[in-house]
Amino acid sequence: MSSKVCNHCGCSEIDHDHARGDAVCTNCGSVLEDNIIVSEVTFQENSLGGTSVLGQFVSSEGVKSSTMGGSFHHGFGKESRAITLQNGRKKINHLGSQLQLNQHCLETAYNFYKMAVVKRLTRGRKITHVISACLYLVCRTEGTAHMLLDFSDILQVNVYELGKTYLRLAQELCINVPAIDPCILIPRFAHKLEFLDKTHDVSMTALRLVQRMKRDWMHIGRRPSGLCGAALLVAARLHDFNRTQKDILRVVKVCDGTLRKRLSEFERTPSSRLKLDEFMEIDLEEEQDPPSFTEARWKDKLIKLEELNKMSEVTGEISSLQEEIDKALDKKPAKCAEPESTIRFSYITANCVLSTCHSQVFQSCR
Repeated sequence: MSSKVCNHCGCSEIDHDHARGDAVCTNCGSVLEDNIIVSEVTFQENSLGGTSVLGQFVSSEGVKSSTMGGSFHHGFGKESRAITLQNGRKKINHLGSQLQLNQHCLETAYNFYKMAVVKRLTRGRKITHVISACLYLVCRTEGTAHMLLDFSDILQVNVYELGKTYLRLAQELCINVPAIDPCILIPRFAHKLEFLDKTHDVSMTALRLVQRMKRDWMHIGRRPSGLCGAALLVAARLHDFNRTQKDILRVVKVCDGTLRKRLSEFERTPSSRLKLDEFMEIDLEEEQDPPSFTEARWKDKLIKLEELNKMSEVTGEISSLQEEIDKALDKKPAKCAEPESTIRFSYITANCVLSTCHSQVFQSCR
């Protein structure tokens, strides 16, 4: 019985049946409540003498699973999605502990994983790839010094496979992932290069170099590890450390051509002509054009120079032809001479071709 009152007859004698999950008035027989969710576990005995659980299991996500029954064992009644989320949380905690991520990052990654499960993005993909993509999304949004290569090294999988899964999740979950700031990777790489007591000084010089590269538009569309490698190599040489390119490549994990190209691009900027003291004290206000834009301008100039050379050759041939025509007109025989109209026509044609070439050369120079 209960202290509740029936809404129909006003009787206070209400019968609660926890096995069926309902409440019935004993006076008028009205069903007052139905499908009451209770935390009590009720068992019943079948004809064979075994026991089974009554009721339905409701997960923490608010989704109701199938009816509980049969032999009772640990984990019985959990739906497949709940089991998937539980396994995902375990793997996220395990991988996050290897990367030394804090609890906030792990909880955020788990929320990303739940969103991926709801949108069915885990189907057809390995769970390790999805979990790595979720953790890397957290690293990008929180600004930690982790790269996708770190996940690839731990899991021993292809980094491009992880990259495909990461891009797919970021697109489907509508997450605006910020660009990586190369400055957050400088202390990590500097520590691995073992500068001893001058690690801080070398890091500060490398950070200033990276900031200068960012002002000169060298970081747009480039891998941040390439900029960090070039900055650390220059900073190490400025502080009298003999670090070879192989040492830098072993730490930042880029190819030799990428490192050489970043160094050559920085060499074309005015900041590369400053001494160490001047570079640390003077901030050049003028920003340089992006390297790709400057390289395209150089290619256009080379093409125009080649066109000018071709035009000069054509102009020289036309000038020699005009001289021959003038000589032929001056030394014209009396009997065997060609008709004057033909010579005049050739002369006029040569002059027209010459004027056209001059106009094309003038337009190319503009």
